[in-house]
Amino acid sequence: MTYKAINFKEKFSKFTEHWSPRVIAEMNDYQFKLAKVEGEFDPDTDEVFIVIEGELEIEFRDGIVHLESGEMFVIPKGVEHKPHAKTECKIMLVEPKGVVNTGEAGGELTAANDVWV
Repeated sequence: MTYKAINFKEKFSKFTEHWSPRVIAEMNDYQFKLAKVEGEFDPDTDEVFIVIEGELEIEFRDGIVHLESGEMFVIPKGVEHKPHAKTECKIMLVEPKGVVNTGEAGGELTAANDVWV
């Protein structure tokens, strides 16, 4: 077995698309994904957002949470939310294997699933 750390900066340099998560590792039935985000997105999934670089806001029907580099937030199951970033933000997501970025909602922002970088 080869032991090598995963370098976020190097992985982020390998893609440019926004709202198109890339898998960097798996543990049990979970995938660790990196994504670049900018503008608004309206997902239909349960998520955890970990901000690596930049700023991200997540709007809820009854409030908003502001995240900066080094912070994370877990979206409770079934809670409507809309993440958005005014400028490019780099995030990590932790999701069960097979989760599509738009959930069951689909649409033009649905990214290919299980794409590794």
